[in-house]
Amino acid sequence: MILYLHFGDPQPEPVYRRLLDMVGEFTPVAQALPPDAALADVSGSTRYFDRDAAGLAGLIRMRAAALHGLDVTVGIGPNPLLARLAAHRGEPGAVRTVPDDPEAVTRFLAGLPASALPGVGPATARTLASYGLRTADRIAATPLLTLQRILGAASGRELRDRAAGIDPSRVTAGAPPRTVETEHRFAQDESDAVRREAALTHLTEQLGARLRDERQTCRVLTLTVQYADRTGQASITRSRTLSEATAHTPQLRATAYALHGALALQRARVRSLALRAGDLGDAASASRQLTFGPDEDRARRIEAAADRARARFGAGAVRPASTAGMR
Repeated sequence: MILYLHFGDPQPEPVYRRLLDMVGEFTPVAQALPPDAALADVSGSTRYFDRDAAGLAGLIRMRAAALHGLDVTVGIGPNPLLARLAAHRGEPGAVRTVPDDPEAVTRFLAGLPASALPGVGPATARTLASYGLRTADRIAATPLLTLQRILGAASGRELRDRAAGIDPSRVTAGAPPRTVETEHRFAQDESDAVRREAALTHLTEQLGARLRDERQTCRVLTLTVQYADRTGQASITRSRTLSEATAHTPQLRATAYALHGALALQRARVRSLALRAGDLGDAASASRQLTFGPDEDRARRIEAAADRARARFGAGAVRPASTAGMR
């Protein structure tokens, strides 16, 4: 059985690492989901500790409360998806279990809002609702071809599997993932917001291509702006958690633009811009936001073709026109 452990608010890195070490005392198969959660496969631990999954969850909750003052919420299920859904379905600070039984899974998913499924954002939820598909059980009962006409081939199949509680992913043991960074320094202090956005476009192209090349996704994007003022140099840093883990350049670019716009720098003289992708994860196990229509799949195919061109002809082979001349 799989435990999804939610520690409440995002934890400082030292505390989060200690929490992972604590979970590791009960199972070596623990996966970091920073900054506030983790997955643990306790299938091989129940006999050793002579407790079922719920008993182990109770021990972890008791240890977290005693050592860190945290009221941990634990979802238990036969796969990571169901464990996560169980943790989030109800009040925090509890242990909730979805038994490894098809009938029990069906009962648990009955009435679950479509928006609770990973990858279903507000726009997709509204589209599904327009077809009367407001709950997981209604979606699971819908013919696959119908969902594929609404959402596209890949997204329709993914959604139907999730609505039925199907999740082939496994818990991957590992420490919190590293970060990936990229920086652009202007030849002279830059006060033009349009040129700064062109630099951000260039940075997100680099960042996205590197993440995809390493088969990683990021969940947190951080922008650092170094600028010049009357006292010398100063910098400001802002971060944003994405709605889903991604390596898709348009999503990274939109987030970078939003971070830049929120700073309201106006005509500040900027020396450099840096982007850092954090909370990295394996792209193969990432949940992707489901969208309707073929546009998203087409954009990803174009992106994949551009990646192949870069791999063959060099990093500068394909780039937006606005970034011409940047390195």
